[in-house]
Amino acid sequence: MRKTKVMKPEEDAVGQEIWAFYQGREVFEIWESDDGYISAYSTEPKRYFLEYDDWAIHEKKAMEFVKGKVLDIGCGAGRHSLYLQKRGFDVLGIDSSPLAVKVCKLRGVKRVKVMSIEYAIFKPSSFDTIVMLGNNFSLFGSFTKARRLLKKLHRITERTALIIAETRDPYKTDNPTYLEYYERNKQKNRMSGQLRGRVRFEKFVTKWFDWLMVSKDEMKEILDGTRWQVREFIDSGDAQYVAIIEKIT
Repeated sequence: MRKTKVMKPEEDAVGQEIWAFYQGREVFEIWESDDGYISAYSTEPKRYFLEYDDWAIHEKKAMEFVKGKVLDIGCGAGRHSLYLQKRGFDVLGIDSSPLAVKVCKLRGVKRVKVMSIEYAIFKPSSFDTIVMLGNNFSLFGSFTKARRLLKKLHRITERTALIIAETRDPYKTDNPTYLEYYERNKQKNRMSGQLRGRVRFEKFVTKWFDWLMVSKDEMKEILDGTRWQVREFIDSGDAQYVAIIEKIT
C-alpha cells in the first residue's frame, strides 16, 4: 500500500508548528527563500485549524464538487478531512509530517497516514476525488514533477474522478522582491512561480524544496497531455483560486 521516505524529527518544522499551535502556543512560521529572502507568518499555523464557518468562500464552493472516496493530499491538521468525514465521505488524509498526522488523529480524523504522494502506491481506481486545498497544487513542485504525478493520480482514480486544487497566481503581485525572483527563474528556465525554499520553526528546519505557484494558463499547460483538464476555476477575488480538474479517459 505504501512506500515513503521517513522524515527526520529535526526536519519536521511544519509538523512542529502545527503541534505547538494545537497545544495553545503562539506560533509563527518562517519562510526562507533560496535568494535569502525571509518572511514570518502568524496566519499560517492558524489556517491549518480553521473551522468551516471561517473558510474562504472559494474553499466552501470547492467542497460542493467532492464525491465518492477522497484522498486529501497534504492534509496538515486535517481541517478538510474532518469536514468531509462529518459529511459522510470516506476520506484518507496523507501528509509527510509525522506530527501533523499525530494532530489529525487527536482531532478525530479516522483514516490518516504519514505518506508523501511522491512515494505513495495505491491500487487503480482507489479514489473519486483528490483534494489539494490550502495551496497544495504547489506540492507538485515543478512542471516536470507535476506532469509525472498527475499521470500517477490518473492511474489511482476512478473514470470520472476530480482533482480539487488550490494555488496562487504568482503574477498578481506588485512586490518587487517577488517579481525579481520570478524573472530570475525565467533566466534559469524554471517556471516563474517555482519557489525554492524551506520552512523554519524554532530549532527545526525542513529540507530545501520547490513550491509551485501557477497562473491559470500555466496550469492548463501543465495539464496538457496528462489526461486531465480544467472543468472550471473558482476565483477568490485576489491571487488565490481553486481549479476543478476532471479526468479524461
